[in-house]
Amino acid sequence: MARSTSSSKKSNAKPAVSGINGQQVRNSILLALPSNECAALFSKLEFVSLPVRTVLNEVDEPVKFAFFMNDGLASVLSMTSDGKSVEVGLCGREGFVGLPVIAGFSTSPTRVIVQVAGSAFRISAKHLLIALKDCPKLAMGLQRFVQEMGLQSSQVAACNRLHEVDERMARWLLMSQDRLGGDDIPLTQEFLAHMLGTRRASVTVAAGILQKAGLITYKRGAVKIENRGQLENAACECYEILVRQAKNWRAEAR
Repeated sequence: MARSTSSSKKSNAKPAVSGINGQQVRNSILLALPSNECAALFSKLEFVSLPVRTVLNEVDEPVKFAFFMNDGLASVLSMTSDGKSVEVGLCGREGFVGLPVIAGFSTSPTRVIVQVAGSAFRISAKHLLIALKDCPKLAMGLQRFVQEMGLQSSQVAACNRLHEVDERMARWLLMSQDRLGGDDIPLTQEFLAHMLGTRRASVTVAAGILQKAGLITYKRGAVKIENRGQLENAACECYEILVRQAKNWRAEAR
């Protein structure tokens, strides 16, 4: 574990970009922490691999662990009683899974599942609550992420109701690329249909529209973004709204 040993106030005010037990830290919330909060938190974190379809939180079940995503992609799903689901949020290395815990709740209203394999730093709900008492920067970072996920949820709900599947698919691909980096996004039509809350046939048609326009290349199990600029033009206004508000909040937080 790498951490600062200086006890000066000046040192403690600096972000600590470091590793945990030999694993590089990529999570934005952890990277923003001052060294004194790293000292309080990092010993409680466990690095875990996250294969595709790993369930991180389940509806109405106790949240035993929270996760600082390090890479990969997790989907926040709203579930119905008959087992149907629709995605209401995406989380990558910018974020955190287990938000009910920081509000003092013990269960999750949503299912959070790994959509693109990756890794995370895991912490027990008990240890997180203890750390939050001594880590104001961490608490603020998590509270801000709550707002980002709330914005995502409300905007995606409007998007699913108001916009065509190809526009929604373009928006989803852009959001995924922002969190994963690179041009290749591994996924199946079945998974994407669940994410968009539509039929696989509709996903096929939407992917065909975007591919014919030269914006993406779709092969079994993967999408490659060929023209990012034109894909932004093809997306509904929801993507721009999300990006603009996130940018505004980052400016306000300085």
